[in-house]
Amino acid sequence: MIIKTSKKERARKRHNRIRKKISGTKEMPRLSLYKSNKHIYAQLIDDVQSSTLAYCSTLQPLLKKELKATWSKEAAKKIGELIAKDALSKGIKKVVFDRGGNRYHGKVLAFAEGARASGLEF
Repeated sequence: MIIKTSKKERARKRHNRIRKKISGTKEMPRLSLYKSNKHIYAQLIDDVQSSTLAYCSTLQPLLKKELKATWSKEAAKKIGELIAKDALSKGIKKVVFDRGGNRYHGKVLAFAEGARASGLEF
């Protein structure tokens, strides 16, 4: 008998496999990316102390006014640039990129290019 698993359950398992391999420290935090159907969220996480060092999303009022659409590649690139500037201001140059189980193309690629262009190293 074939047992079908839901899409959410498969995504959760994929995310857990990735999280076993990726971990961040204060010197080299984890750059976590999450994208919903309407917004894009990014945060720098120190897994040793379980704390968020920096956070940026398309929900921020300044970005909402500046962007035409909060779910576009342009928005993802802008979020990458902003989180990189915030990280550099806190003295963080190197990060571990956690794409959250998403494939490395489209918005994830645009986010990574924006962060790299602003000075972050993955």
